[in-house]
Amino acid sequence: ITMSSDAERAAAEKLEAEKKATEDAAMASAGPTGGTGDRARILPAQMTICSCEETINEFEMLTRDAARVQLDTLKRILEANAGAEYLRQFGLDGRTDAASYKSCIPLCVHSDVEPFIQRVADGDSAPVVTGKPITSLSLSSGTTQGKPKFLPFNDELLENTLQIFRTSYAFRNREYPISEGKALQFVYGSKQVLTPGGILATTATTNLYRSQRYKEGMKDIQSQGCSPDEVIFGPDFNQSLYCHLLCGLIYSDEVHSVFSTFAHSLVHAFQTLEEVWEELCADIRDGVVSEKITVPSIREAVSKILKPNPELADSIHKKCAGLSNWYGVIPALWPKAKYVYGIMTGSMEPYLKKLRHYAGHLPLISADYGASEGWVGSNIDPTVPPEQVTYAVLPQTGYFEFIPLEKPTGEETENSAAIHYIESEPVGLTEVEVGKIYEVVLTTFAGLYRYRLGDVVKIARFHNSTPELQFICRRSLVLSINIDKNTEKDLQLAVEEAAKLLEGEKLELVDFTSYVEKSSDPGRYVIFWELSSEATDDVLSGCANALDLAFLDAGYMGSRKIKTIGPLELRVLRKGTFREILLHFLTLGGAVSQFKTPRFVSPANGKVLQILNRNVAKSYFSTAYGL
Repeated sequence: ITMSSDAERAAAEKLEAEKKATEDAAMASAGPTGGTGDRARILPAQMTICSCEETINEFEMLTRDAARVQLDTLKRILEANAGAEYLRQFGLDGRTDAASYKSCIPLCVHSDVEPFIQRVADGDSAPVVTGKPITSLSLSSGTTQGKPKFLPFNDELLENTLQIFRTSYAFRNREYPISEGKALQFVYGSKQVLTPGGILATTATTNLYRSQRYKEGMKDIQSQGCSPDEVIFGPDFNQSLYCHLLCGLIYSDEVHSVFSTFAHSLVHAFQTLEEVWEELCADIRDGVVSEKITVPSIREAVSKILKPNPELADSIHKKCAGLSNWYGVIPALWPKAKYVYGIMTGSMEPYLKKLRHYAGHLPLISADYGASEGWVGSNIDPTVPPEQVTYAVLPQTGYFEFIPLEKPTGEETENSAAIHYIESEPVGLTEVEVGKIYEVVLTTFAGLYRYRLGDVVKIARFHNSTPELQFICRRSLVLSINIDKNTEKDLQLAVEEAAKLLEGEKLELVDFTSYVEKSSDPGRYVIFWELSSEATDDVLSGCANALDLAFLDAGYMGSRKIKTIGPLELRVLRKGTFREILLHFLTLGGAVSQFKTPRFVSPANGKVLQILNRNVAKSYFSTAYGL
């Protein structure tokens, strides 16, 4: 059997190598090569034109027999990675059935796989987590121990991305057909770094944007952007944003959709338009890019497509001047746009009101559900408002398990991230139950095995035999306003760092908690401290700054720099405040032995917020990122 299996594998690899050589040759003649390679091919891997009906038919076929597709997918993942050290250490011995896999391989979190991924980053070319060498790493926006996480990225993950995007596009296009044209995309590449082992590490989205294969896939689904690459990968966010707006206006008659990864980025873009529209009109009228664009590569690239167009400038000026408080600016300036698209669930929901104001009559459609670790599902019902959106799991993109979560009686709403759920044994994709909540567990083609994603989802319904999930919250997330993601651990590390300033004053931090203030715009972090005795204003102002700088999450730092998150506020409490919170807990029937200070207070916990706010003695705003 082994000989037969080896022979088959060798033949398959030879066939794959020949096919890859053909593909690479074709791509080389078309331009710079990007990510290609061996791929999971349940869906056609390369479609020159996305046939929506074909894609929908494929999806219907795969989801009708999701249980079988899941077993096939697991088998293909384990066959491709049988030599990976991570799997060998648990004695899987090349077995590919689900029962052996679940009995041998334990559930894991990032800290379990971090040493293996670090070896890849350090240049270990042995099969550590995958059979084939990993050539790229993604940096997650979330943080572990105050630093971004490395995650493996490979060609299979790129193909999964295209499968997910093609599927949601097919359903979207059925409801809102678009023809030739461009998408106005507010997307931004991030810094690309080489690890000590020479592996390229950057955000997952940048890994996509830099790939020739991805660009071709986006053309197939009519998602070609208005802006040249130099704008997307520009080193200055504000200059890139300005030029995205400028390029979008140059092609205003061709734009069929408006997109950004996150809803808050869309709101920020149109808030910026309110401030710079006259300058943009002047650029278009004269055919000269504004002096504020100083990055040579951006100036040069945009100058190539900017020609003097007084007629277009006058039209834009007239439309902007005629708007009432910028209501409906998107359809006014981009009359052929059919919808506005981006991630709009979870922490993005607070931005929907403002985004609807800008979008006027255009529908808002929530984008697909995934993470830096991998994809989970597609939005196959684009007519549903973002607040009610669900995601259908594509059973061929990975192997999925779900940990059943039950709330202890008397716990708060399921939207609270700080719940300590009662967990049961994981169940398979087709074994989940409608109405119940679960944590998602991923096994991917990119070297993550039984990986706990940390997301809480609710099963809304089934589409054929695959579930449609509603995202509820992150299990461990404490502080989040838009793309920032800070956990209880990150909060703890920030408080420890800032509290060092108290030591010289012989002061102690009695206790602390946090809150996200979203009633103001922009939102901000509020940290509550109770001290052993009074401190000077200078010391506490320094503590507010130290707290603000101690949140090292890239999403937070970036948002603070561009002021989409406001200055952190430190509220100093009167002595005895946390004791009052404990007493409140006891009046609800709790026991002292069970009491844990809530590290994050949700708006739903009104009584605790009331206790905190009425006991604020002094308040200090950070000036760490300027006033």
